[in-house]
Amino acid sequence: MLAGATTLIAAIALSLELTTLLEAVSFVTGALCVWLVVRENVWNFPVGLLNVATFSVVFFQSRLFADAGLQVVYFVLGIMGWTLWVRGGENQTRLKLSRIGITEAAWLGIFVVVSTLCLWQTLHHLGGSASFWDALTTSISLASQWMLNRKQLENWLGWIVVDAIYVPLYVFKGLYLTAILYAIFLCMAFIGWKQWQRSWNAALEFPSEGTA
Repeated sequence: MLAGATTLIAAIALSLELTTLLEAVSFVTGALCVWLVVRENVWNFPVGLLNVATFSVVFFQSRLFADAGLQVVYFVLGIMGWTLWVRGGENQTRLKLSRIGITEAAWLGIFVVVSTLCLWQTLHHLGGSASFWDALTTSISLASQWMLNRKQLENWLGWIVVDAIYVPLYVFKGLYLTAILYAIFLCMAFIGWKQWQRSWNAALEFPSEGTA
């Protein structure tokens, strides 16, 4: 159902010349990837690799250099995350859902602040568009991807913040189909947060079953 709906939206946007073929492919694969993450399905990673490969070109053409570079980092992190989800658990079993610790959360917070400040200045000198917001969303996205790779529940909070910023940013850049996609991402991030919370609570209630 999701694949059909996103494909239809992309096809309509293409027919009205509101988007490019590459952005349309990114739209469909992006929605499918997040849907698979919500369902804790490991196949989100290969779909995600295709998604970031196409988005890297889309963002570079729009002079969103940090976002373009971020897709390359996502590609590497996606391969790492795929490996962790499959063999990152005890005795190289599937990784189980977990919560982030206070110390790790603090380090990620420091990373976001420092990374944002450094990227902001770099992008400004490179002539990037919307440099501060590009740097901020890039930094939070990296922290969120780190938590996603470790299958930590709190990754969804990072994606909620990022998606809420991305929607108006992409409208401003004229990437209307991508803006719609990130609006969908925002809704799915809330769903993912609730779904993973239920999985976590179920694992606490029935520890022998856990989450795969």
